[in-house]
Amino acid sequence: MRRRELILVLGAAVALPATGLAQQKKVFRIGYLSAPTRESVQRPLQAFLRRLRELGWVEGENFIIEYRWAEGNIDWLPELARELVALNVDLIVAPATSAVLAAKNATSRIPIVMTFPTDPVKLGLISSLSEPGGNVTGTTASVGMEIIGKLLEILKQAAPHITAVAVLGNPADVGLALQMEELQIAAHSLNIRLQLFEARGPEEFDHAFAEMARARMDGLAIMTSPFTPHRAKLAELAIAARLPVITFLREFTEAGTLMSYGVNMSDFIGRAAVYVDRILKGARPADLPVEQPTKFELMINLRTAKAIGLSVPPGLLARADEVIE
Repeated sequence: MRRRELILVLGAAVALPATGLAQQKKVFRIGYLSAPTRESVQRPLQAFLRRLRELGWVEGENFIIEYRWAEGNIDWLPELARELVALNVDLIVAPATSAVLAAKNATSRIPIVMTFPTDPVKLGLISSLSEPGGNVTGTTASVGMEIIGKLLEILKQAAPHITAVAVLGNPADVGLALQMEELQIAAHSLNIRLQLFEARGPEEFDHAFAEMARARMDGLAIMTSPFTPHRAKLAELAIAARLPVITFLREFTEAGTLMSYGVNMSDFIGRAAVYVDRILKGARPADLPVEQPTKFELMINLRTAKAIGLSVPPGLLARADEVIE
């Protein structure tokens, strides 16, 4: 082989690996920060992953997910958020208020896609819904704080006899104070006595329900997110206490509480995947308006109504999107 031909062949051989490297796609690393256990949110998580696949994202091929689960312990979230920042993930998905705030406090650089936070403007997560600014955008389950007060209205319609409603909340949940403010407004207009009962986890549930009995509460609103892994236990306690319960999440009603009124979490979290797609393709969170829900679903569990001796008015049943017979 002549010298010139040898040089050309060697040059091509050297160039091939470089060309191959240049054609390799970036594998994005997504952080997923969540307060509940993985098992308790399988349905919405699978909806999120399914929507990503529809948008062309294949796990292990062009993205991987670093999961951080607080296992129902909200106090763990700040440290878990810092772990994701230390990993230098490309983006953080943060379902619910406490997870979003933990992520926001951990980084002002990494894009954050939120889902379901309570009033993100009032909490200081974004500047406005139309122009979020900063590094946070996504979806919110709120169309204004008054939607929280709607829970009491529906509970009163289902059980007109109630005069005292307990609110079960986790004191570590940063959205709880805002929720209580709105619930108090609704309670006043409905002539209902409202009282907060705190529980940080299932080990405090029995005490909280005993306190409700002593305070003669005859209805219950559960501020759901931190308690999602323990919804079956809460349903059991509520039925034993013969308390009509309303929550934001249908998963609680499926587990045995009386009613839920809110967005379908599995459907709505699919929208978060659209934000992930756009940001990983170069869009800035600051420029992506926050999306609000346009539909709220009412779900009623008639098995539970029968168990607690409650006859749900036919008019309310007719309005329900789904009824468990």
